[in-house]
Amino acid sequence: MNLSAGLPFWLIKNGLPFDYPKLEKSTKTEVTILGGGISGALIAYHLINAGISCLVADSRSIGLGSTCSSTSLLQYEIDTSLHELADKVGYRNAVRSYELCSQAIDKLQQIAGKINFPDIQHKKSLYYAAYKKDKAFIKKEFAIRKENGFSVRWLDENSLHKLYGFIAPGAILSEQGGQTDAYTFAHALHQYSIKKGLRVYDRTKIVSIKHAKNGIILKTENGSVIKTKKLVYATGYEVVEFIDKKLVDLKSTYAIISEQINGTGNFWKDNSLIWNTADPYLYLRTTNDKRIIVGGRDEAFTHPAHRDNLIKKKTTQLVNDFNKIFPGISFNPEFSWAGTFGSTADGLPFIGAYKKRPDSFFSLGFGGNGITFSLIAAGIITDLIRDKKNKDAALFSRHPIFYNPWQGTLYSGKNSPVSSPVKRYFINTTLIFSPIYWKAGASIVL
Repeated sequence: MNLSAGLPFWLIKNGLPFDYPKLEKSTKTEVTILGGGISGALIAYHLINAGISCLVADSRSIGLGSTCSSTSLLQYEIDTSLHELADKVGYRNAVRSYELCSQAIDKLQQIAGKINFPDIQHKKSLYYAAYKKDKAFIKKEFAIRKENGFSVRWLDENSLHKLYGFIAPGAILSEQGGQTDAYTFAHALHQYSIKKGLRVYDRTKIVSIKHAKNGIILKTENGSVIKTKKLVYATGYEVVEFIDKKLVDLKSTYAIISEQINGTGNFWKDNSLIWNTADPYLYLRTTNDKRIIVGGRDEAFTHPAHRDNLIKKKTTQLVNDFNKIFPGISFNPEFSWAGTFGSTADGLPFIGAYKKRPDSFFSLGFGGNGITFSLIAAGIITDLIRDKKNKDAALFSRHPIFYNPWQGTLYSGKNSPVSSPVKRYFINTTLIFSPIYWKAGASIVL
Protein backbone atom coordinates (compact mmCIF):
# COMPACT_ATOMS: atom_id res chain seq x y z
CA MET A 1 0.00 0.00 0.00
CA ASN A 2 1.37 3.41 -0.99
CA LEU A 3 0.73 5.47 2.12
CA SER A 4 2.35 8.84 1.50
CA ALA A 5 3.83 11.38 -0.83
CA GLY A 6 5.71 14.65 -0.56
CA LEU A 7 8.64 15.60 1.67
CA PRO A 8 8.21 14.68 5.37
CA PHE A 9 10.11 17.32 7.34
CA TRP A 10 11.70 15.12 10.00
CA LEU A 11 13.32 12.85 7.43
CA ILE A 12 14.71 15.81 5.51
CA LYS A 13 16.02 17.41 8.68
CA ASN A 14 17.57 14.31 10.26
CA GLY A 15 18.33 11.98 7.35
CA LEU A 16 19.31 8.43 8.33
CA PRO A 17 20.98 9.01 11.72
CA PHE A 18 22.03 5.40 12.41
CA ASP A 19 22.85 2.25 10.50
CA TYR A 20 21.09 -1.03 11.27
CA PRO A 21 22.01 -4.41 9.78
CA LYS A 22 19.87 -6.50 7.48
CA LEU A 23 19.09 -9.98 8.81
CA GLU A 24 21.14 -12.38 6.70
CA LYS A 25 21.18 -15.54 8.81
CA SER A 26 18.61 -17.49 10.78
CA THR A 27 18.07 -16.68 14.43
CA LYS A 28 15.70 -17.20 17.35
CA THR A 29 14.30 -15.03 20.12
CA GLU A 30 11.58 -14.85 22.74
CA VAL A 31 9.65 -12.04 21.02
CA THR A 32 9.79 -10.62 17.50
CA ILE A 33 8.42 -7.14 16.80
CA LEU A 34 7.40 -6.40 13.22
CA GLY A 35 7.92 -2.69 12.62
CA GLY A 36 10.71 -0.45 13.87
CA GLY A 37 8.96 2.91 14.00
CA ILE A 38 7.88 4.67 17.17
CA SER A 39 5.36 1.93 18.06
CA GLY A 40 7.86 -0.89 17.68
CA ALA A 41 10.58 1.12 19.43
CA LEU A 42 8.40 1.75 22.50
CA ILE A 43 7.35 -1.90 22.68
CA ALA A 44 10.97 -3.06 22.38
CA TYR A 45 12.02 -0.59 25.09
CA HIS A 46 9.39 -1.97 27.47
CA LEU A 47 10.22 -5.60 26.74
CA ILE A 48 13.98 -5.15 27.10
CA ASN A 49 13.50 -3.32 30.38
CA ALA A 50 11.31 -6.21 31.55
CA GLY A 51 14.19 -8.60 30.83
CA ILE A 52 12.57 -10.21 27.77
CA SER A 53 14.78 -11.13 24.81
CA CYS A 54 13.43 -9.57 21.61
CA LEU A 55 14.32 -8.35 18.17
CA VAL A 56 12.85 -5.83 15.75
CA ALA A 57 12.44 -6.52 12.03
CA ASP A 58 11.40 -3.77 9.63
CA SER A 59 10.97 -4.08 5.89
CA ARG A 60 12.16 -0.49 5.39
CA SER A 61 15.00 1.56 6.81
CA ILE A 62 14.11 2.33 10.41
CA GLY A 63 11.52 5.06 10.79
CA LEU A 64 10.58 5.43 7.14
CA GLY A 65 7.00 4.27 7.63
CA SER A 66 4.47 6.28 9.60
CA THR A 67 7.05 7.65 11.99
CA CYS A 68 9.04 10.03 9.79
CA SER A 69 5.81 11.67 8.63
CA SER A 70 4.33 12.15 12.07
CA THR A 71 3.62 15.71 13.11
CA SER A 72 4.28 14.41 16.63
CA LEU A 73 1.66 16.17 18.73
CA LEU A 74 1.22 14.62 22.16
CA GLN A 75 -2.35 15.04 23.36
CA TYR A 76 -4.58 13.39 25.90
CA GLU A 77 -7.60 14.39 23.80
CA ILE A 78 -8.42 11.78 21.19
CA ASP A 79 -10.27 12.37 17.90
CA THR A 80 -13.58 11.72 19.67
CA SER A 81 -14.58 14.22 22.34
CA LEU A 82 -14.89 12.89 25.88
CA HIS A 83 -18.65 13.44 26.15
CA GLU A 84 -19.24 11.73 22.79
CA LEU A 85 -16.91 8.88 23.70
CA ALA A 86 -18.90 8.36 26.90
CA ASP A 87 -21.99 7.73 24.76
CA LYS A 88 -20.08 5.23 22.62
CA VAL A 89 -18.14 3.16 25.17
CA GLY A 90 -19.59 4.13 28.54
CA TYR A 91 -18.76 6.96 30.91
CA ARG A 92 -16.04 5.27 32.97
CA ASN A 93 -14.37 3.72 29.94
CA ALA A 94 -14.24 7.08 28.21
CA VAL A 95 -12.78 8.87 31.21
CA ARG A 96 -10.23 6.11 31.72
CA SER A 97 -9.16 6.37 28.06
CA TYR A 98 -8.50 10.08 28.46
CA GLU A 99 -6.66 9.47 31.74
CA LEU A 100 -4.41 6.88 30.10
CA CYS A 101 -3.55 9.28 27.26
CA SER A 102 -2.71 12.00 29.79
CA GLN A 103 -0.51 9.61 31.75
CA ALA A 104 1.15 8.53 28.50
CA ILE A 105 2.37 12.08 27.87
CA ASP A 106 4.04 12.13 31.29
CA LYS A 107 5.54 8.65 30.76
CA LEU A 108 6.92 9.62 27.35
CA GLN A 109 8.68 12.59 28.93
CA GLN A 110 10.07 10.34 31.67
CA ILE A 111 11.37 7.86 29.10
CA ALA A 112 12.93 10.68 27.08
CA GLY A 113 14.72 11.85 30.21
CA LYS A 114 15.98 8.36 30.98
CA ILE A 115 17.46 7.85 27.51
CA ASN A 116 18.72 11.45 27.26
CA PHE A 117 16.51 12.35 24.33
CA PRO A 118 16.13 16.15 24.29
CA ASP A 119 13.49 16.84 21.64
CA ILE A 120 10.31 16.54 23.67
CA GLN A 121 8.53 19.47 25.29
CA HIS A 122 5.53 19.98 27.51
CA LYS A 123 2.92 22.22 25.84
CA LYS A 124 -0.49 23.53 26.72
CA SER A 125 -3.27 22.57 24.30
CA LEU A 126 -5.90 24.99 23.03
CA TYR A 127 -9.11 23.50 21.61
CA TYR A 128 -11.37 26.17 20.14
CA ALA A 129 -14.82 26.29 18.60
CA ALA A 130 -14.45 26.71 14.85
CA TYR A 131 -18.04 27.98 14.42
CA LYS A 132 -20.71 29.64 16.57
CA LYS A 133 -22.77 26.45 16.41
CA ASP A 134 -19.92 24.59 18.14
CA LYS A 135 -20.00 26.72 21.31
CA ALA A 136 -22.54 24.52 23.11
CA PHE A 137 -20.58 21.43 22.07
CA ILE A 138 -17.30 22.71 23.42
CA LYS A 139 -18.86 23.97 26.67
CA LYS A 140 -20.29 20.51 27.24
CA GLU A 141 -16.85 19.07 26.60
CA PHE A 142 -15.29 21.50 29.06
CA ALA A 143 -17.80 20.51 31.74
CA ILE A 144 -17.12 16.76 31.55
CA ARG A 145 -13.36 17.26 31.56
CA LYS A 146 -13.55 19.61 34.53
CA GLU A 147 -15.85 17.19 36.35
CA ASN A 148 -13.28 14.43 35.98
CA GLY A 149 -10.26 16.33 37.23
CA PHE A 150 -8.54 17.32 34.00
CA SER A 151 -6.66 20.60 34.32
CA VAL A 152 -8.69 22.81 31.97
CA ARG A 153 -9.72 26.43 31.78
CA TRP A 154 -12.65 27.93 29.86
CA LEU A 155 -11.84 30.89 27.61
CA ASP A 156 -14.71 33.00 26.34
CA GLU A 157 -14.40 35.00 23.14
CA ASN A 158 -12.83 38.02 24.83
CA SER A 159 -10.37 36.00 26.91
CA LEU A 160 -9.32 33.97 23.90
CA HIS A 161 -8.71 37.08 21.82
CA LYS A 162 -6.75 38.74 24.63
CA LEU A 163 -4.50 35.73 25.20
CA TYR A 164 -4.09 34.33 21.69
CA GLY A 165 -4.96 37.19 19.38
CA PHE A 166 -7.69 35.56 17.31
CA ILE A 167 -11.47 35.44 17.58
CA ALA A 168 -13.52 32.29 18.18
CA PRO A 169 -16.74 31.66 20.16
CA GLY A 170 -14.89 29.91 22.98
CA ALA A 171 -12.09 27.47 23.80
CA ILE A 172 -10.77 24.92 26.27
CA LEU A 173 -7.21 25.55 27.43
CA SER A 174 -5.64 22.34 28.76
CA GLU A 175 -2.48 22.34 30.84
CA GLN A 176 -1.58 18.86 29.60
CA GLY A 177 0.01 18.35 26.18
CA GLY A 178 3.33 18.05 24.44
CA GLN A 179 5.25 17.70 21.23
CA THR A 180 8.25 15.77 20.00
CA ASP A 181 10.00 14.43 16.92
CA ALA A 182 8.80 10.83 16.67
CA TYR A 183 11.42 9.94 14.06
CA THR A 184 14.50 10.75 16.14
CA PHE A 185 12.72 9.56 19.29
CA ALA A 186 12.32 6.11 17.73
CA HIS A 187 16.02 6.01 16.82
CA ALA A 188 17.02 7.15 20.31
CA LEU A 189 14.89 4.39 21.85
CA HIS A 190 16.52 1.78 19.61
CA GLN A 191 20.02 2.99 20.41
CA TYR A 192 19.30 2.79 24.14
CA SER A 193 17.69 -0.64 23.89
CA ILE A 194 20.46 -2.05 21.67
CA LYS A 195 22.91 -1.38 24.49
CA LYS A 196 20.67 -3.52 26.71
CA GLY A 197 20.50 -6.44 24.27
CA LEU A 198 17.89 -5.53 21.65
CA ARG A 199 18.61 -6.57 18.06
CA VAL A 200 17.26 -4.31 15.32
CA TYR A 201 17.19 -5.33 11.67
CA ASP A 202 15.97 -3.09 8.89
CA ARG A 203 15.46 -3.82 5.18
CA THR A 204 14.31 -7.24 6.42
CA LYS A 205 11.13 -8.15 4.62
CA ILE A 206 9.05 -10.97 6.08
CA VAL A 207 7.38 -13.01 3.35
CA SER A 208 5.66 -15.70 5.41
CA ILE A 209 4.61 -16.43 8.97
CA LYS A 210 3.79 -19.91 10.22
CA HIS A 211 2.09 -20.50 13.56
CA ALA A 212 2.71 -23.84 15.25
CA LYS A 213 2.23 -25.34 18.71
CA ASN A 214 5.83 -24.69 19.75
CA GLY A 215 6.12 -21.13 18.42
CA ILE A 216 6.12 -19.01 15.31
CA ILE A 217 8.39 -19.23 12.28
CA LEU A 218 9.02 -16.14 10.16
CA LYS A 219 10.76 -16.33 6.82
CA THR A 220 12.48 -13.39 5.16
CA GLU A 221 12.74 -12.75 1.44
CA ASN A 222 16.37 -13.90 1.45
CA GLY A 223 15.49 -17.21 3.10
CA SER A 224 16.57 -16.41 6.65
CA VAL A 225 14.32 -17.78 9.39
CA ILE A 226 13.33 -16.23 12.71
CA LYS A 227 12.01 -18.66 15.32
CA THR A 228 10.09 -16.81 18.01
CA LYS A 229 7.71 -17.63 20.85
CA LYS A 230 5.67 -14.45 20.57
CA LEU A 231 5.03 -12.01 17.73
CA VAL A 232 4.04 -8.34 17.96
CA TYR A 233 2.60 -6.49 14.96
CA ALA A 234 3.61 -2.82 15.08
CA THR A 235 3.58 -2.09 11.38
CA GLY A 236 1.26 0.92 11.43
CA TYR A 237 -1.69 1.25 9.10
CA GLU A 238 -0.49 -1.58 6.87
CA VAL A 239 -1.40 -4.04 9.61
CA VAL A 240 -5.06 -3.85 8.55
CA GLU A 241 -4.09 -6.04 5.60
CA PHE A 242 -3.48 -8.90 8.02
CA ILE A 243 -6.89 -8.74 9.73
CA ASP A 244 -9.95 -10.09 7.97
CA LYS A 245 -12.43 -7.65 9.54
CA LYS A 246 -12.81 -3.98 8.79
CA LEU A 247 -11.62 -2.00 11.78
CA VAL A 248 -10.84 1.41 10.29
CA ASP A 249 -11.84 3.89 7.64
CA LEU A 250 -8.90 5.11 5.59
CA LYS A 251 -8.49 8.84 5.07
CA SER A 252 -6.01 11.11 3.31
CA THR A 253 -4.48 13.89 5.36
CA TYR A 254 -2.13 16.77 4.63
CA ALA A 255 0.54 18.72 6.47
CA ILE A 256 2.80 21.68 5.71
CA ILE A 257 5.71 23.30 7.51
CA SER A 258 6.93 26.85 7.18
CA GLU A 259 10.35 28.19 6.46
CA GLN A 260 12.27 29.26 9.55
CA ILE A 261 10.75 32.49 10.83
CA ASN A 262 12.98 35.21 12.24
CA GLY A 263 12.43 36.44 15.76
CA THR A 264 13.16 35.44 19.33
CA GLY A 265 9.71 35.36 20.92
CA ASN A 266 6.83 32.90 20.74
CA PHE A 267 4.57 32.92 17.69
CA TRP A 268 1.53 32.90 19.99
CA LYS A 269 1.03 32.46 23.73
CA ASP A 270 3.31 29.73 25.05
CA ASN A 271 3.49 28.28 21.51
CA SER A 272 0.62 26.04 22.63
CA LEU A 273 -0.74 23.25 20.51
CA ILE A 274 -3.83 24.59 18.75
CA TRP A 275 -6.69 22.67 17.17
CA ASN A 276 -10.38 23.17 16.57
CA THR A 277 -13.82 21.55 16.36
CA ALA A 278 -14.08 21.57 12.56
CA ASP A 279 -14.51 18.24 10.79
CA PRO A 280 -11.86 17.64 9.62
CA TYR A 281 -10.12 19.64 12.30
CA LEU A 282 -7.25 22.07 11.75
CA TYR A 283 -4.19 21.89 14.01
CA LEU A 284 -1.04 23.95 14.57
CA ARG A 285 2.23 23.41 16.40
CA THR A 286 5.69 24.94 16.43
CA THR A 287 9.19 23.46 16.26
CA ASN A 288 12.42 24.15 18.12
CA ASP A 289 14.00 25.66 15.00
CA LYS A 290 11.34 28.38 14.68
CA ARG A 291 8.94 26.79 12.22
CA ILE A 292 5.18 26.27 12.26
CA ILE A 293 3.42 23.05 11.24
CA VAL A 294 -0.16 23.19 9.98
CA GLY A 295 -2.20 20.07 9.29
CA GLY A 296 -5.67 18.93 8.36
CA ARG A 297 -7.92 19.10 5.30
CA ASP A 298 -8.54 15.35 5.56
CA GLU A 299 -10.82 13.52 3.16
CA ALA A 300 -11.84 9.95 2.41
CA PHE A 301 -9.02 7.95 0.88
CA THR A 302 -9.78 6.69 -2.63
CA HIS A 303 -6.48 6.18 -4.43
CA PRO A 304 -2.86 7.26 -3.82
CA ALA A 305 -2.68 9.11 -7.13
CA HIS A 306 -5.80 11.14 -6.32
CA ARG A 307 -4.48 11.92 -2.84
CA ASP A 308 -1.08 12.98 -4.14
CA ASN A 309 -2.48 15.17 -6.89
CA LEU A 310 -4.18 17.27 -4.21
CA ILE A 311 -0.98 18.21 -2.33
CA LYS A 312 -0.55 21.55 -4.11
CA LYS A 313 -4.20 22.48 -3.61
CA LYS A 314 -4.23 21.38 0.02
CA THR A 315 -1.03 23.32 0.69
CA THR A 316 -2.69 26.51 -0.52
CA GLN A 317 -5.79 25.80 1.56
CA LEU A 318 -3.79 25.14 4.73
CA VAL A 319 -1.80 28.34 4.28
CA ASN A 320 -5.09 30.23 3.91
CA ASP A 321 -6.47 28.50 7.01
CA PHE A 322 -3.45 29.64 8.99
CA ASN A 323 -3.60 33.20 7.67
CA LYS A 324 -7.21 33.54 8.79
CA ILE A 325 -6.13 32.82 12.37
CA PHE A 326 -2.79 34.65 12.44
CA PRO A 327 -2.70 37.17 9.58
CA GLY A 328 0.21 38.97 11.20
CA ILE A 329 2.59 36.00 10.90
CA SER A 330 4.27 35.55 7.54
CA PHE A 331 3.84 31.86 6.68
CA ASN A 332 5.83 30.62 3.69
CA PRO A 333 5.52 26.83 3.27
CA GLU A 334 8.80 25.04 2.66
CA PHE A 335 7.75 21.38 2.75
CA SER A 336 4.41 19.63 2.41
CA TRP A 337 3.28 16.03 2.39
CA ALA A 338 0.24 13.81 2.21
CA GLY A 339 -0.50 10.55 3.92
CA THR A 340 -3.11 7.90 4.49
CA PHE A 341 -4.27 7.13 8.01
CA GLY A 342 -7.02 5.12 9.65
CA SER A 343 -9.75 6.14 12.07
CA THR A 344 -11.94 3.89 14.19
CA ALA A 345 -15.62 4.35 14.95
CA ASP A 346 -14.94 5.49 18.51
CA GLY A 347 -11.46 6.96 18.08
CA LEU A 348 -9.80 4.38 20.34
CA PRO A 349 -6.97 2.03 19.35
CA PHE A 350 -7.09 -1.75 19.17
CA ILE A 351 -4.51 -3.42 21.39
CA GLY A 352 -4.23 -7.09 22.22
CA ALA A 353 -4.19 -10.63 20.92
CA TYR A 354 -5.91 -11.58 17.66
CA LYS A 355 -7.89 -14.81 17.75
CA LYS A 356 -6.66 -16.07 14.38
CA ARG A 357 -2.96 -15.48 15.10
CA PRO A 358 -1.99 -17.46 18.22
CA ASP A 359 0.75 -16.00 20.39
CA SER A 360 0.52 -12.75 18.45
CA PHE A 361 -0.26 -9.26 19.68
CA PHE A 362 -1.36 -6.17 17.77
CA SER A 363 -0.64 -2.53 18.44
CA LEU A 364 -3.14 -0.65 16.29
CA GLY A 365 -2.89 2.98 17.38
CA PHE A 366 -5.19 4.49 14.78
CA GLY A 367 -6.29 8.11 14.69
CA GLY A 368 -4.70 11.33 15.87
CA ASN A 369 -3.00 9.99 19.02
CA GLY A 370 -0.68 7.45 17.48
CA ILE A 371 2.27 8.13 19.79
CA THR A 372 0.36 8.16 23.08
CA PHE A 373 -1.63 5.10 21.97
CA SER A 374 1.68 3.37 21.17
CA LEU A 375 2.93 4.04 24.69
CA ILE A 376 -0.27 2.58 26.14
CA ALA A 377 0.05 -0.43 23.83
CA ALA A 378 3.66 -1.02 24.86
CA GLY A 379 2.67 -1.34 28.49
CA ILE A 380 -0.34 -3.56 27.87
CA ILE A 381 1.42 -5.89 25.42
CA THR A 382 4.42 -6.25 27.73
CA ASP A 383 2.10 -7.27 30.56
CA LEU A 384 0.24 -9.76 28.33
CA ILE A 385 3.48 -11.34 27.17
CA ARG A 386 4.59 -11.67 30.80
CA ASP A 387 1.21 -13.23 31.72
CA LYS A 388 0.67 -10.29 34.01
CA LYS A 389 -2.80 -8.90 34.54
CA ASN A 390 -3.41 -5.44 33.08
CA LYS A 391 -6.61 -3.79 34.25
CA ASP A 392 -6.88 -1.63 31.12
CA ALA A 393 -6.34 -4.34 28.49
CA ALA A 394 -10.05 -5.08 28.11
CA LEU A 395 -10.77 -1.48 27.13
CA PHE A 396 -8.70 -1.79 23.95
CA SER A 397 -9.47 -5.42 23.04
CA ARG A 398 -13.20 -4.74 22.87
CA HIS A 399 -13.71 -5.95 19.27
CA PRO A 400 -14.86 -9.60 19.02
CA ILE A 401 -11.85 -10.58 16.89
CA PHE A 402 -9.50 -9.72 19.76
CA TYR A 403 -9.24 -11.35 23.14
CA ASN A 404 -7.75 -10.44 26.47
CA PRO A 405 -5.93 -13.36 28.13
CA TRP A 406 -7.00 -11.95 31.49
CA GLN A 407 -10.54 -11.31 32.62
CA GLY A 408 -11.20 -7.59 32.45
CA THR A 409 -14.07 -5.28 33.25
CA LEU A 410 -15.74 -2.80 30.95
CA TYR A 411 -18.38 -0.36 32.09
CA SER A 412 -21.55 0.66 30.31
CA GLY A 413 -22.29 3.56 32.64
CA LYS A 414 -20.82 5.33 35.65
CA ASN A 415 -21.23 2.26 37.87
CA SER A 416 -22.57 -0.65 35.83
CA PRO A 417 -19.96 -3.34 35.02
CA VAL A 418 -20.20 -5.34 31.82
CA SER A 419 -18.38 -8.66 31.67
CA SER A 420 -15.63 -8.98 29.10
CA PRO A 421 -15.61 -12.69 28.15
CA VAL A 422 -12.24 -14.30 27.56
CA LYS A 423 -11.39 -17.40 25.55
CA ARG A 424 -8.13 -18.86 24.29
CA TYR A 425 -7.97 -19.66 20.59
CA PHE A 426 -5.43 -21.66 18.63
CA ILE A 427 -5.35 -22.15 14.89
CA ASN A 428 -2.51 -23.60 12.81
CA THR A 429 -2.10 -21.12 10.00
CA THR A 430 0.42 -19.76 7.56
CA LEU A 431 0.25 -16.13 6.49
CA ILE A 432 1.80 -15.16 3.17
CA PHE A 433 2.67 -11.50 2.62
CA SER A 434 2.19 -9.85 -0.73
CA PRO A 435 5.16 -7.58 -1.55
CA ILE A 436 2.83 -4.67 -2.28
CA TYR A 437 1.96 -4.45 1.40
CA TRP A 438 5.61 -4.05 2.33
CA LYS A 439 6.95 -1.63 -0.27
CA ALA A 440 9.04 1.29 0.89
CA GLY A 441 7.28 4.51 1.62
CA ALA A 442 6.04 6.63 4.48
CA SER A 443 2.77 7.54 6.08
CA ILE A 444 1.57 10.26 8.37
CA VAL A 445 0.50 9.92 11.97
CA LEU A 446 -0.87 13.02 13.61
